[in-house]
Amino acid sequence: MNRSWWYRFSFLMVMFILAVMMLIPTVMDFNTEESSFPVKNKIVLGLDLQGGLYMVLGIDFNKVFADEVKNSVVNIQKMLKDNEEIETEFGDTDLGDPTDPRQEIIIEGSRDLAEVKSRIKEFVGQELRLTGESGRTLEYGIGREKKMQIEENAVKKSIEVIRNRIDEFGVTEPEIVSLGSDRIVIQLPGVKDIERAKDLIGKTAKLEFKMVNDEVSPAELQKLMSDSKAQGIEHKRGQRFSDYVRSMNEFYKEMPKGHELAFERVVNPGNNEVSELIPYVVKSTTNLTGEDLQDAVVRIDQQDNRPYVGLTFKSQGADKFETLTGENVGKRMAIILDGNIFSAPTIQARIGGGNAQITLGQGTYEDLLKQARDLALVLRAGALPVELNFEEQRVVGPSLGADSIARSEKAGLIAAGLVFLFILIYYKFSGILAIKTLILNVVFVLACLIGLEATLTLPGIAGIALTVGMAIDANIIIYERIKEELAGGTPVREAVETGFGRAFWTILDANLTTAVAGLMLLNFGTGPIRGFAVTLIIGICSTVYTAYFVSRIYFEFYMDKTRGKKISI
Repeated sequence: MNRSWWYRFSFLMVMFILAVMMLIPTVMDFNTEESSFPVKNKIVLGLDLQGGLYMVLGIDFNKVFADEVKNSVVNIQKMLKDNEEIETEFGDTDLGDPTDPRQEIIIEGSRDLAEVKSRIKEFVGQELRLTGESGRTLEYGIGREKKMQIEENAVKKSIEVIRNRIDEFGVTEPEIVSLGSDRIVIQLPGVKDIERAKDLIGKTAKLEFKMVNDEVSPAELQKLMSDSKAQGIEHKRGQRFSDYVRSMNEFYKEMPKGHELAFERVVNPGNNEVSELIPYVVKSTTNLTGEDLQDAVVRIDQQDNRPYVGLTFKSQGADKFETLTGENVGKRMAIILDGNIFSAPTIQARIGGGNAQITLGQGTYEDLLKQARDLALVLRAGALPVELNFEEQRVVGPSLGADSIARSEKAGLIAAGLVFLFILIYYKFSGILAIKTLILNVVFVLACLIGLEATLTLPGIAGIALTVGMAIDANIIIYERIKEELAGGTPVREAVETGFGRAFWTILDANLTTAVAGLMLLNFGTGPIRGFAVTLIIGICSTVYTAYFVSRIYFEFYMDKTRGKKISI
């Protein structure tokens, strides 16, 4: 054998040894964390093979539009007061068209209105548009470009936040992709606690600190609760809490301007059901939110041994918190998460240092600890910019995945057996060489999946099966070329060389065109389609190497042993 053959054979051996080492943890199924084996990765099974959760979430932009226009008007008020010394009053909110909410601002004093409008226009640019004017009351709505920007950024931010939460939840190889402009598809392989996963993903986690309006008496609020219940407005099990809060705010006609209703939920620790809703009237806007949060951790109150969530603000958030508490000493401040008031303590003094805490409701120590951990998790991962609706949910059980694996193994063994039988009968000893390259091909494909940390799905197994078919097709092309040369009277060694040389471009062309289709599936497909595309592309690369280059190494060794005098093909 010449030096070139030994180089190529040595490279093949190195690749084979590495591939086998990659497969050993999966084949032996040992604990990679406790083992000293150098390879720590195993084949990652997809949702359809190990079970898990598949969800489609719809995005509700209406609430974020309303919050955006309110917060923009609050910024206008602050700008006019600080820069122009113009006092304003927060007016009514028009939610007649949920997709285009409007907010009024009342300009006080005798300042020229045209000058004020010009100053506001300069401040907000294209983000807001003036939609109405009555006397010294101006009404603003969100600009078209700003609305498009909100929609685009909301999808990206939602995917980022969901991914951060899932990473902390500990799911391996989740898939989170957008579907159109208002849907998100989530696949969580191996998830056991379905309800907890849904709760962590769907929780908006919008944290706000708002001042309580204690001028509204508890008696009036209790009458409101009774009247609304008589009108059929009450929170039912399974109903989104935000929908109930929205209905109550629409029902309360005597709401002070610039305020809204929020509720404290009292949960029965026995059945974990909401036993009572305590209403509060709070300011509808605030400049201190979860965006100012730096960290959220679980701590234990040493006095009563109860878990709570400790909050640490960023430097700017700490300044806001100190200012808010300093200006409202003696008043109550509500800590609100997704419309639910966790606590409403009375501010005793200005609070510096940028630290606050969220106390939890009633329950056992274990329940409160779990609740505190989940709450800290979603606060650290960030708030969703929009509210998500669970539009579709499919739970794939692990037994179904195990059944799919068993059936795939059975089908694969039968198909491989038939292919091997055919190739042995038809091509004799050369068929044995083809079988060796096929087995090597599958080993390389699986090793690449592990090395790239790709997920193996049921369509991915179909991609491996297709790879085997394409690999045997490449062998057939080579062998038939060799047989044509032998039939024409070409000596054996030259026939083998010519057969490989003429088959190369045919094999390369066939695999390249398939690879282009696979790249398109990988780029534009989702979920199972991408799983098929990944294994297909890896299989194509492995097929070209094993079917042509490895086969050539085998045949050169075969020709050397027979001195080029005979061939079984």
